[in-house]
Amino acid sequence: MAGFTNRGKYKVIGWALRQETMETNLYIAITTDAPDADTNVLSDLTEIAGGNGYTTGGFQLTPNSTDFDTWTEDDTNDRGLVKIKDVSWTASGGAIATGRYVVMLDDNATVADREVYAYWDMGTDVATPNGVTLILQDLELRINES
Repeated sequence: MAGFTNRGKYKVIGWALRQETMETNLYIAITTDAPDADTNVLSDLTEIAGGNGYTTGGFQLTPNSTDFDTWTEDDTNDRGLVKIKDVSWTASGGAIATGRYVVMLDDNATVADREVYAYWDMGTDVATPNGVTLILQDLELRINES
């Protein structure tokens, strides 16, 4: 399961077609609750606890060609897609809390009020023991018609 939330769809349309200002930064965070299309803000979910290498509020991305490093028009599957650079956290001083879901957030200064734009399911609960690096590789966002 991966996709845009309805809030994310709304924002992408606003940025592209209404020339609304995009956030300076976006964030990738890990949660224990399953997001869906109707999830609006991070407080609708339970983010894993900060500490031991994981930063509350997530990993910071800048909307540019470095952090969103693959951008493709796919005529075979009739979609556009973008991939996010590898995101990683290294557990240090203890394990990083177990989580399963990944969300892309806006840059609201109040972490709980950050809007959820997209989400991914890692497929199982992921525990990151001390000294191990958790790498989220090539998180992909697709836009296609149905």
